[in-house]
Amino acid sequence: MSRIRINQLLNTETPVENILIKGWVRTKRDTKTFSFLEINDGSCLKNLQVIVDDTLPNYGETKQLTTGSAVAIHGNLVHSKGKGQSWELTATAVEVVSLAPEEYPLQKKRHTDEYLRTIAHLRPRTNKYGAAFRIRSELAYAIHLFFKERGFRYIHTPILTGSDCEGAGELFRVTAFDLNELPLKDGSPDYSRDFFGKEANLTVSGQLAVEMFALSLGDVYTFGPTFRAENSNTRRHVAEFWMVEPEMAFCDLQGNMDLGEEMIRFLTTYIMDACQEDIALFSKFVDKNLMKTLTSIVESDFVRLPYTEAVDILKTASASFEFDVDFGRDLQSEHERYLTEKHFKKPVIVYDYPKEIKAFYMRLNDDGKTVAAMDVLVPQIGEIIGGSQREERFEVLEKRIAAAGLPKEAYWWYLDSRKYGSVPHSGFGLGFERLLMLLTGITNIRDVIPFPRTPNNIEF
Repeated sequence: MSRIRINQLLNTETPVENILIKGWVRTKRDTKTFSFLEINDGSCLKNLQVIVDDTLPNYGETKQLTTGSAVAIHGNLVHSKGKGQSWELTATAVEVVSLAPEEYPLQKKRHTDEYLRTIAHLRPRTNKYGAAFRIRSELAYAIHLFFKERGFRYIHTPILTGSDCEGAGELFRVTAFDLNELPLKDGSPDYSRDFFGKEANLTVSGQLAVEMFALSLGDVYTFGPTFRAENSNTRRHVAEFWMVEPEMAFCDLQGNMDLGEEMIRFLTTYIMDACQEDIALFSKFVDKNLMKTLTSIVESDFVRLPYTEAVDILKTASASFEFDVDFGRDLQSEHERYLTEKHFKKPVIVYDYPKEIKAFYMRLNDDGKTVAAMDVLVPQIGEIIGGSQREERFEVLEKRIAAAGLPKEAYWWYLDSRKYGSVPHSGFGLGFERLLMLLTGITNIRDVIPFPRTPNNIEF
Protein backbone atom coordinates (compact mmCIF):
# COMPACT_ATOMS: atom_id res chain seq x y z
CA MET A 1 0.00 0.00 0.00
CA SER A 2 1.31 3.43 -0.94
CA ARG A 3 1.45 6.12 1.71
CA ILE A 4 -0.65 9.25 1.41
CA ARG A 5 0.83 12.59 2.40
CA ILE A 6 -0.81 14.47 5.24
CA ASN A 7 -1.37 17.65 3.21
CA GLN A 8 -3.56 15.64 0.82
CA LEU A 9 -5.60 14.18 3.67
CA LEU A 10 -6.17 17.53 5.37
CA ASN A 11 -7.55 18.93 2.12
CA THR A 12 -9.88 16.03 1.36
CA GLU A 13 -13.66 16.53 1.37
CA THR A 14 -14.85 13.04 2.34
CA PRO A 15 -13.75 10.35 4.81
CA VAL A 16 -11.24 7.80 3.51
CA GLU A 17 -10.89 4.20 4.69
CA ASN A 18 -7.87 1.95 4.84
CA ILE A 19 -5.03 4.38 4.23
CA LEU A 20 -1.35 4.50 5.17
CA ILE A 21 0.57 7.50 6.50
CA LYS A 22 4.23 7.68 7.50
CA GLY A 23 5.86 10.43 9.52
CA TRP A 24 7.30 11.57 12.81
CA VAL A 25 5.71 11.98 16.23
CA ARG A 26 5.52 15.63 17.24
CA THR A 27 3.57 15.08 20.48
CA LYS A 28 1.83 12.23 22.30
CA ARG A 29 -0.84 12.26 25.00
CA ASP A 30 -1.89 9.05 26.77
CA THR A 31 -5.04 8.04 28.65
CA LYS A 32 -5.77 4.65 30.22
CA THR A 33 -7.28 3.15 27.08
CA PHE A 34 -6.05 5.20 24.13
CA SER A 35 -3.39 7.68 22.96
CA PHE A 36 -3.41 10.82 20.86
CA LEU A 37 -0.51 11.16 18.44
CA GLU A 38 0.32 14.30 16.45
CA ILE A 39 2.05 13.15 13.27
CA ASN A 40 3.90 15.34 10.77
CA ASP A 41 5.44 14.14 7.50
CA GLY A 42 6.90 17.44 6.27
CA SER A 43 4.33 17.93 3.51
CA CYS A 44 2.68 20.83 5.35
CA LEU A 45 2.78 22.81 8.55
CA LYS A 46 -0.16 21.09 10.23
CA ASN A 47 -0.03 17.76 12.01
CA LEU A 48 -2.55 14.95 11.65
CA GLN A 49 -4.06 13.70 14.88
CA VAL A 50 -4.06 9.93 15.18
CA ILE A 51 -6.12 8.03 17.77
CA VAL A 52 -4.64 4.71 18.89
CA ASP A 53 -6.63 2.56 21.32
CA ASP A 54 -5.75 -0.43 23.47
CA THR A 55 -7.41 -2.94 21.13
CA LEU A 56 -4.26 -2.91 18.97
CA PRO A 57 -2.01 -5.90 19.68
CA ASN A 58 1.10 -3.68 20.07
CA TYR A 59 -0.58 -0.87 22.01
CA GLY A 60 2.04 -1.22 24.75
CA GLU A 61 4.77 -0.53 22.20
CA THR A 62 2.84 2.49 20.91
CA LYS A 63 2.72 3.96 24.42
CA GLN A 64 6.52 3.96 24.41
CA LEU A 65 6.66 6.34 21.44
CA THR A 66 8.61 9.53 22.05
CA THR A 67 8.85 12.90 20.31
CA GLY A 68 10.87 12.44 17.11
CA SER A 69 10.04 8.76 16.67
CA ALA A 70 9.14 7.58 13.17
CA VAL A 71 5.96 5.59 12.53
CA ALA A 72 3.90 3.99 9.78
CA ILE A 73 0.18 3.98 10.58
CA HIS A 74 -2.75 2.27 8.85
CA GLY A 75 -6.19 3.61 9.59
CA ASN A 76 -9.39 5.38 8.59
CA LEU A 77 -9.71 9.13 8.07
CA VAL A 78 -12.81 10.43 9.86
CA HIS A 79 -14.30 13.78 10.86
CA SER A 80 -12.66 15.00 14.04
CA LYS A 81 -14.70 15.71 17.14
CA GLY A 82 -11.96 17.90 18.56
CA LYS A 83 -11.44 21.61 18.08
CA GLY A 84 -8.99 23.10 15.59
CA GLN A 85 -9.00 20.25 13.11
CA SER A 86 -11.39 18.84 10.53
CA TRP A 87 -9.96 15.35 10.23
CA GLU A 88 -8.28 12.71 12.35
CA LEU A 89 -7.06 9.18 11.77
CA THR A 90 -8.32 6.21 13.76
CA ALA A 91 -5.47 3.72 13.72
CA THR A 92 -5.96 0.09 12.78
CA ALA A 93 -2.25 -0.77 12.91
CA VAL A 94 0.86 1.06 14.10
CA GLU A 95 4.41 0.16 13.09
CA VAL A 96 7.24 1.76 15.03
CA VAL A 97 9.86 2.48 12.34
CA SER A 98 12.36 3.93 14.81
CA LEU A 99 12.25 5.07 18.41
CA ALA A 100 13.90 8.40 19.26
CA PRO A 101 15.73 8.49 22.59
CA GLU A 102 14.55 10.72 25.40
CA GLU A 103 17.47 13.11 24.78
CA TYR A 104 16.11 14.00 21.33
CA PRO A 105 17.12 17.69 21.01
CA LEU A 106 13.80 19.01 19.67
CA GLN A 107 11.34 18.59 22.48
CA LYS A 108 7.97 20.39 22.59
CA LYS A 109 9.23 23.85 23.54
CA ARG A 110 10.51 27.01 21.86
CA HIS A 111 14.13 26.88 20.79
CA THR A 112 16.23 29.91 19.93
CA ASP A 113 17.51 30.41 16.40
CA GLU A 114 21.04 30.49 17.80
CA TYR A 115 20.60 27.05 19.33
CA LEU A 116 18.98 25.64 16.19
CA ARG A 117 21.95 26.77 14.07
CA THR A 118 24.09 24.41 16.15
CA ILE A 119 21.86 21.54 15.04
CA ALA A 120 21.22 22.66 11.47
CA HIS A 121 20.82 19.00 10.44
CA LEU A 122 17.75 18.72 12.69
CA ARG A 123 16.15 22.16 12.52
CA PRO A 124 14.00 21.44 9.41
CA ARG A 125 11.89 19.30 11.78
CA THR A 126 10.68 22.42 13.58
CA ASN A 127 7.62 24.34 12.39
CA LYS A 128 9.55 27.50 11.55
CA TYR A 129 12.31 25.90 9.54
CA GLY A 130 10.11 23.31 7.90
CA ALA A 131 7.98 26.21 6.66
CA ALA A 132 11.03 28.23 5.57
CA PHE A 133 12.44 25.44 3.46
CA ARG A 134 9.10 24.55 1.90
CA ILE A 135 8.90 28.21 0.82
CA ARG A 136 12.48 27.99 -0.45
CA SER A 137 11.53 25.00 -2.61
CA GLU A 138 8.44 26.72 -4.01
CA LEU A 139 10.39 29.91 -4.69
CA ALA A 140 13.01 28.03 -6.70
CA TYR A 141 10.26 26.50 -8.81
CA ALA A 142 8.60 29.90 -9.27
CA ILE A 143 11.85 31.39 -10.57
CA HIS A 144 12.09 28.80 -13.31
CA LEU A 145 8.39 29.27 -14.06
CA PHE A 146 8.82 33.05 -14.38
CA PHE A 147 11.57 32.71 -16.96
CA LYS A 148 9.93 29.81 -18.78
CA GLU A 149 6.76 31.84 -19.32
CA ARG A 150 8.85 34.66 -20.84
CA GLY A 151 10.90 32.56 -23.24
CA PHE A 152 14.21 32.57 -21.37
CA ARG A 153 16.70 29.69 -21.65
CA TYR A 154 18.31 28.19 -18.54
CA ILE A 155 22.12 28.09 -18.71
CA HIS A 156 24.38 26.13 -16.35
CA THR A 157 27.39 28.35 -15.76
CA PRO A 158 30.65 27.03 -14.25
CA ILE A 159 31.29 26.87 -10.52
CA LEU A 160 35.04 26.54 -11.13
CA THR A 161 36.45 29.56 -12.94
CA GLY A 162 39.63 31.44 -13.69
CA SER A 163 37.90 34.83 -13.77
CA ASP A 164 36.93 37.24 -11.00
CA CYS A 165 33.65 38.81 -12.11
CA GLU A 166 33.60 41.56 -9.51
CA GLY A 167 37.31 42.25 -9.28
CA ALA A 168 37.04 42.43 -5.51
CA GLY A 169 39.46 39.60 -4.80
CA GLU A 170 37.24 37.87 -2.24
CA LEU A 171 37.81 34.46 -3.79
CA PHE A 172 37.98 30.89 -2.58
CA ARG A 173 41.00 29.37 -4.30
CA VAL A 174 40.71 25.84 -5.66
CA THR A 175 43.73 23.57 -6.01
CA ALA A 176 44.69 19.94 -6.47
CA PHE A 177 48.08 20.55 -4.84
CA ASP A 178 49.24 18.57 -1.83
CA LEU A 179 49.53 21.52 0.56
CA ASN A 180 52.35 19.79 2.42
CA GLU A 181 54.41 19.62 -0.77
CA LEU A 182 53.62 22.82 -2.67
CA PRO A 183 55.62 23.27 -5.88
CA LEU A 184 57.19 26.72 -5.69
CA LYS A 185 58.46 29.22 -8.20
CA ASP A 186 60.28 32.30 -6.91
CA GLY A 187 58.93 31.54 -3.46
CA SER A 188 55.25 31.36 -4.53
CA PRO A 189 53.02 28.43 -5.53
CA ASP A 190 53.68 27.43 -9.15
CA TYR A 191 50.12 27.28 -10.46
CA SER A 192 51.35 26.24 -13.90
CA ARG A 193 51.79 22.79 -12.35
CA ASP A 194 48.30 22.75 -10.80
CA PHE A 195 45.29 20.90 -12.25
CA PHE A 196 44.19 23.71 -14.59
CA GLY A 197 47.66 25.09 -15.24
CA LYS A 198 46.69 28.42 -13.66
CA GLU A 199 44.97 29.83 -10.58
CA ALA A 200 41.36 28.71 -10.18
CA ASN A 201 38.60 29.73 -7.80
CA LEU A 202 34.96 29.22 -6.93
CA THR A 203 32.69 31.55 -8.86
CA VAL A 204 31.45 34.81 -7.37
CA SER A 205 28.93 35.17 -10.19
CA GLY A 206 27.79 33.41 -13.34
CA GLN A 207 27.25 36.73 -15.10
CA LEU A 208 30.22 36.88 -17.46
CA ALA A 209 29.56 33.35 -18.69
CA VAL A 210 25.81 33.78 -19.10
CA GLU A 211 26.39 37.01 -21.07
CA MET A 212 28.00 34.86 -23.77
CA PHE A 213 24.77 32.94 -24.16
CA ALA A 214 22.64 36.09 -24.21
CA LEU A 215 24.69 37.09 -27.26
CA SER A 216 23.66 33.89 -28.99
CA LEU A 217 20.33 32.70 -27.54
CA GLY A 218 18.84 36.12 -26.71
CA ASP A 219 17.19 35.97 -23.27
CA VAL A 220 18.87 33.60 -20.80
CA TYR A 221 19.40 33.10 -17.09
CA THR A 222 21.49 31.13 -14.65
CA PHE A 223 20.53 30.14 -11.12
CA GLY A 224 23.08 28.54 -8.87
CA PRO A 225 25.50 28.78 -5.95
CA THR A 226 28.09 31.54 -5.71
CA PHE A 227 30.90 32.06 -3.23
CA ARG A 228 32.58 35.00 -1.46
CA ALA A 229 35.58 34.66 0.84
CA GLU A 230 34.41 37.68 2.79
CA ASN A 231 35.35 37.44 6.47
CA SER A 232 32.09 38.98 7.64
CA ASN A 233 29.91 37.83 10.52
CA THR A 234 26.72 39.76 9.87
CA ARG A 235 23.06 38.89 9.46
CA ARG A 236 23.34 39.62 5.72
CA HIS A 237 26.41 37.62 4.70
CA VAL A 238 27.31 33.98 4.16
CA ALA A 239 30.20 32.51 2.19
CA GLU A 240 27.99 30.36 -0.05
CA PHE A 241 24.70 31.67 -1.40
CA TRP A 242 22.49 31.40 -4.48
CA MET A 243 22.04 33.95 -7.23
CA VAL A 244 19.47 34.36 -9.99
CA GLU A 245 21.13 36.07 -12.97
CA PRO A 246 19.23 36.87 -16.18
CA GLU A 247 20.86 38.46 -19.21
CA MET A 248 18.98 39.92 -22.17
CA ALA A 249 20.25 40.82 -25.62
CA PHE A 250 19.00 44.03 -27.24
CA CYS A 251 17.92 45.33 -23.83
CA ASP A 252 18.76 48.68 -22.23
CA LEU A 253 18.70 49.85 -18.62
CA GLN A 254 14.99 50.68 -18.80
CA GLY A 255 14.12 47.15 -19.92
CA ASN A 256 16.38 45.77 -17.19
CA MET A 257 14.52 47.74 -14.51
CA ASP A 258 11.20 46.62 -15.95
CA LEU A 259 12.17 42.95 -15.68
CA GLY A 260 13.52 43.33 -12.13
CA GLU A 261 10.32 44.96 -10.93
CA GLU A 262 8.13 42.44 -12.75
CA MET A 263 10.10 39.54 -11.29
CA ILE A 264 9.90 40.70 -7.67
CA ARG A 265 6.16 41.29 -7.99
CA PHE A 266 5.58 37.90 -9.70
CA LEU A 267 7.56 35.89 -7.14
CA THR A 268 5.96 37.65 -4.18
CA THR A 269 2.47 37.05 -5.57
CA TYR A 270 3.27 33.40 -6.31
CA ILE A 271 4.52 32.63 -2.80
CA MET A 272 1.64 34.48 -1.11
CA ASP A 273 -0.75 32.24 -3.06
CA ALA A 274 1.13 28.92 -3.02
CA CYS A 275 2.39 29.01 0.58
CA GLN A 276 -0.47 30.63 2.47
CA GLU A 277 -0.24 28.42 5.55
CA ASP A 278 3.53 28.79 5.90
CA ILE A 279 3.46 32.55 5.25
CA ALA A 280 0.75 32.89 7.91
CA LEU A 281 3.11 31.27 10.43
CA PHE A 282 5.78 33.89 9.76
CA SER A 283 3.24 36.70 9.80
CA LYS A 284 2.03 35.59 13.24
CA PHE A 285 5.26 34.67 14.98
CA VAL A 286 8.19 36.30 13.13
CA ASP A 287 7.11 39.60 11.54
CA LYS A 288 3.63 40.92 12.29
CA ASN A 289 4.00 43.48 9.46
CA LEU A 290 4.91 40.82 6.91
CA MET A 291 1.60 40.73 5.04
CA LYS A 292 1.50 44.53 4.90
CA THR A 293 4.99 44.58 3.39
CA LEU A 294 4.28 41.87 0.83
CA THR A 295 0.95 43.39 -0.17
CA SER A 296 2.65 46.74 -0.70
CA ILE A 297 5.21 45.12 -3.01
CA VAL A 298 2.50 43.42 -5.06
CA GLU A 299 0.26 46.47 -5.36
CA SER A 300 2.79 49.33 -5.67
CA ASP A 301 4.61 50.70 -8.67
CA PHE A 302 8.29 50.87 -7.76
CA VAL A 303 9.80 54.35 -7.46
CA ARG A 304 12.65 55.03 -9.89
CA LEU A 305 15.16 57.76 -9.17
CA PRO A 306 18.75 58.61 -10.12
CA TYR A 307 21.49 58.04 -7.60
CA THR A 308 22.05 61.82 -7.34
CA GLU A 309 18.45 62.37 -6.25
CA ALA A 310 18.67 59.52 -3.75
CA VAL A 311 21.78 61.16 -2.23
CA ASP A 312 20.01 64.53 -2.03
CA ILE A 313 17.04 62.97 -0.22
CA LEU A 314 19.32 61.22 2.26
CA LYS A 315 21.49 64.30 2.91
CA THR A 316 18.43 66.38 3.81
CA ALA A 317 16.71 63.62 5.81
CA SER A 318 15.95 64.25 9.46
CA ALA A 319 17.12 60.72 10.31
CA SER A 320 20.51 60.05 11.84
CA PHE A 321 22.73 57.63 9.91
CA GLU A 322 25.78 55.72 11.08
CA PHE A 323 27.44 56.14 7.67
CA ASP A 324 27.81 59.50 5.93
CA VAL A 325 26.04 60.14 2.64
CA ASP A 326 27.79 61.93 -0.22
CA PHE A 327 28.12 61.67 -3.99
CA GLY A 328 30.63 58.97 -4.88
CA ARG A 329 29.86 56.79 -1.87
CA ASP A 330 27.85 53.61 -2.12
CA LEU A 331 24.53 53.49 -0.31
CA GLN A 332 24.51 51.43 2.88
CA SER A 333 21.71 49.21 4.10
CA GLU A 334 20.47 51.88 6.49
CA HIS A 335 20.18 54.35 3.59
CA GLU A 336 18.38 51.86 1.38
CA ARG A 337 15.90 50.99 4.11
CA TYR A 338 15.24 54.66 4.87
CA LEU A 339 14.29 55.26 1.25
CA THR A 340 11.96 52.25 1.12
CA GLU A 341 10.51 52.25 4.64
CA LYS A 342 10.42 55.91 5.65
CA HIS A 343 10.60 58.23 2.65
CA PHE A 344 8.70 56.43 -0.13
CA LYS A 345 7.19 53.54 1.87
CA LYS A 346 7.49 51.25 -1.17
CA PRO A 347 10.21 49.57 -3.26
CA VAL A 348 12.69 51.88 -4.96
CA ILE A 349 14.98 51.44 -7.97
CA VAL A 350 18.09 53.65 -7.85
CA TYR A 351 20.00 54.04 -11.11
CA ASP A 352 22.95 55.81 -12.76
CA TYR A 353 25.62 55.30 -10.09
CA PRO A 354 29.10 56.88 -10.09
CA LYS A 355 31.44 54.73 -12.17
CA GLU A 356 34.03 54.55 -9.36
CA ILE A 357 31.80 52.45 -7.10
CA LYS A 358 30.56 50.02 -9.74
CA ALA A 359 32.09 47.12 -11.67
CA PHE A 360 34.08 47.44 -14.90
CA TYR A 361 31.46 45.78 -17.10
CA MET A 362 28.72 48.38 -16.52
CA ARG A 363 28.03 50.70 -19.45
CA LEU A 364 29.58 54.14 -19.18
CA ASN A 365 27.00 56.89 -19.58
CA ASP A 366 27.49 59.87 -21.89
CA ASP A 367 28.42 62.11 -18.93
CA GLY A 368 31.59 60.04 -18.42
CA LYS A 369 30.94 60.08 -14.66
CA THR A 370 28.17 57.54 -14.15
CA VAL A 371 27.30 54.05 -15.38
CA ALA A 372 23.94 52.57 -16.40
CA ALA A 373 23.61 50.59 -13.19
CA MET A 374 20.52 49.93 -11.12
CA ASP A 375 19.75 48.53 -7.68
CA VAL A 376 16.29 47.38 -6.61
CA LEU A 377 15.67 48.22 -2.96
CA VAL A 378 12.87 46.72 -0.87
CA PRO A 379 11.61 47.32 2.70
CA GLN A 380 13.25 45.34 5.53
CA ILE A 381 16.11 44.19 3.29
CA GLY A 382 17.51 47.05 1.24
CA GLU A 383 19.24 45.99 -1.96
CA ILE A 384 17.79 42.77 -3.36
CA ILE A 385 18.78 43.17 -7.03
CA GLY A 386 21.93 44.69 -8.51
CA GLY A 387 22.31 45.03 -12.26
CA SER A 388 23.21 47.16 -15.22
CA GLN A 389 23.26 47.64 -18.91
CA ARG A 390 26.53 45.99 -19.90
CA GLU A 391 29.32 47.81 -21.69
CA GLU A 392 29.04 46.53 -25.29
CA ARG A 393 31.74 48.81 -26.81
CA PHE A 394 35.08 47.01 -27.16
CA GLU A 395 37.37 50.01 -26.72
CA VAL A 396 35.47 51.37 -23.73
CA LEU A 397 35.37 47.95 -22.02
CA GLU A 398 39.10 47.48 -22.60
CA LYS A 399 39.82 50.80 -20.87
CA ARG A 400 37.49 49.95 -17.98
CA ILE A 401 39.28 46.63 -17.38
CA ALA A 402 42.62 48.45 -17.32
CA ALA A 403 41.29 51.16 -15.00
CA ALA A 404 40.10 48.48 -12.58
CA GLY A 405 43.61 47.04 -12.47
CA LEU A 406 42.51 43.70 -13.87
CA PRO A 407 44.68 41.57 -16.19
CA LYS A 408 43.43 41.97 -19.76
CA GLU A 409 44.60 38.47 -20.67
CA ALA A 410 42.17 36.90 -18.16
CA TYR A 411 39.24 38.46 -20.00
CA TRP A 412 40.26 37.77 -23.61
CA TRP A 413 37.19 35.64 -24.22
CA TYR A 414 34.91 38.25 -22.65
CA LEU A 415 36.39 40.94 -24.90
CA ASP A 416 35.90 38.64 -27.89
CA SER A 417 32.14 38.94 -27.42
CA ARG A 418 32.49 42.69 -28.02
CA LYS A 419 34.41 42.10 -31.25
CA TYR A 420 31.99 39.74 -32.92
CA GLY A 421 28.42 40.95 -33.25
CA SER A 422 28.22 42.93 -30.01
CA VAL A 423 24.83 44.39 -29.15
CA PRO A 424 23.38 46.39 -26.25
CA HIS A 425 22.47 43.97 -23.48
CA SER A 426 21.53 44.06 -19.82
CA GLY A 427 21.15 41.85 -16.80
CA PHE A 428 21.11 41.65 -13.04
CA GLY A 429 21.73 39.47 -10.03
CA LEU A 430 18.98 38.66 -7.53
CA GLY A 431 20.04 37.38 -4.14
CA PHE A 432 17.91 34.27 -3.61
CA GLU A 433 18.39 34.21 0.16
CA ARG A 434 17.65 37.91 0.52
CA LEU A 435 14.38 37.38 -1.33
CA LEU A 436 13.57 34.56 1.09
CA MET A 437 14.27 36.92 3.99
CA LEU A 438 11.84 39.41 2.48
CA LEU A 439 9.12 36.78 1.98
CA THR A 440 9.39 35.29 5.48
CA GLY A 441 10.40 38.20 7.68
CA ILE A 442 13.46 36.22 8.82
CA THR A 443 16.21 38.71 9.64
CA ASN A 444 19.30 36.48 9.53
CA ILE A 445 20.44 34.99 6.23
CA ARG A 446 21.79 31.95 8.11
CA ASP A 447 18.19 30.91 8.75
CA VAL A 448 17.01 30.75 5.12
CA ILE A 449 19.77 28.51 3.80
CA PRO A 450 19.89 24.82 4.77
CA PHE A 451 23.52 24.67 5.89
CA PRO A 452 25.01 28.16 6.20
CA ARG A 453 28.72 28.62 5.45
CA THR A 454 30.24 31.37 7.57
CA PRO A 455 33.73 32.06 9.01
CA ASN A 456 34.76 29.12 11.21
CA ASN A 457 31.57 27.20 10.40
CA ILE A 458 31.54 24.28 7.99
CA GLU A 459 30.33 21.68 10.47
CA PHE A 460 27.60 20.02 8.47
